[in-house]
Amino acid sequence: MIEIERKFLVTSHAFKNQAYSKMHIVQGFLNTDKARTVRVRLKGDKGVLTVKGPSTTDGLSRFEWEKDIDKTDAEALLKLCEKGVIDKMRYEIKVAQHIFEVDEFFGDNEGLIIAEVELSSKDEHFEKPDWLGEEVTGDIKYYNSQISKKPYNTWKL
Repeated sequence: MIEIERKFLVTSHAFKNQAYSKMHIVQGFLNTDKARTVRVRLKGDKGVLTVKGPSTTDGLSRFEWEKDIDKTDAEALLKLCEKGVIDKMRYEIKVAQHIFEVDEFFGDNEGLIIAEVELSSKDEHFEKPDWLGEEVTGDIKYYNSQISKKPYNTWKL
């Protein structure tokens, strides 16, 4: 239940040609407290409820619990969420032994593309594809719970 992941900005759309799957995701947050976030997600025709604990100081790991729920339950819970629903397309790309999840955001977060890779240990080596850009692991402004409150289109770039 401890998730270890690294997060990166994406520098091009080349990942789309390498993706073996893609799925539309809509998600909202019932709670965005730093001590815990509670997320409701629609992934295609499935619902998921997720609780995440606080990140470690380096931002590499945190507690995560997930439970599949009915689509109708997820739709009902989304109506109770805090302001700022996230709309994105998730692409999955296999690079050597790892799966990168690349999220292309829409709506108020249009233009933001973030890749994540889950690891089994903090120092695990992984191959970096050429479309992987700056690492933003631990930078909370890139957490979905934060971009739901302060969307990418409001950032001063």
